[in-house]
Amino acid sequence: MARLSRLTLAETLHQVVWRGNNGQAVFLDVPDRERFLALLAEQAARERIRLHAYVLLDNAVHLLMTPTNDTGVPRLMQAVGRSYVRWFNQRHGRSGTLWEGRYRSTLLEAETYLLPAMVAADLAPVRAGVVHAPEAYPWSSHAHYIGLRQDRWLTPHPLMWALGNTPFAREAAYAERVRLGVSEAIRARLLDATLKGWALGAEPFLQLVQERSGRRPSKARAGRPVKPLAAPAGDPSDPPGH
Repeated sequence: MARLSRLTLAETLHQVVWRGNNGQAVFLDVPDRERFLALLAEQAARERIRLHAYVLLDNAVHLLMTPTNDTGVPRLMQAVGRSYVRWFNQRHGRSGTLWEGRYRSTLLEAETYLLPAMVAADLAPVRAGVVHAPEAYPWSSHAHYIGLRQDRWLTPHPLMWALGNTPFAREAAYAERVRLGVSEAIRARLLDATLKGWALGAEPFLQLVQERSGRRPSKARAGRPVKPLAAPAGDPSDPPGH
């Protein structure tokens, strides 16, 4: 049976999670991480995708981005996946798959979930026991948003401007949001939506996603009629061999 294609829409916030096959590490050292970020920045510019936030864990990648067209995200992930696996295998003298099959992604209503998703990503290294505080972890966008580093290839989401009238005010406000953290319930909701491919947002947002994508964006609620949709097609954007 054909797999359900991913939800992907222009000018909509996407959260992407890509894990190592069987939990294996996808980054072994600093050059690995630098290479991945360089490829990510290059392809984002090529596909005209606004990259908002990232975290590179040893065995997983978390990204937040907004594409300008409906094909940008799968094209970016395919190009980065192919190039990075080829480089990684050659550099480390290995062969075969690296990623856990398809990357997972979802559409988020930015007004509700942008900041929680960013905070959850920033705190992932802390939850994993890698560092004691997010500012101590160099492989995420956290340092950029609290003013410790400039990742010029990142594009802050427009909602970030609402955090303050000056860069210093925005940095302080975001640092406070991260200090307060995000509830386990919201973190689990974000991860579950991403792994299952269901959009996350209020009913008007979900209705708009359905109208634009032509398919149901979330799991049907019990007792609620579901509008008939076209039969799902396989996702031609899957990176082969990863």
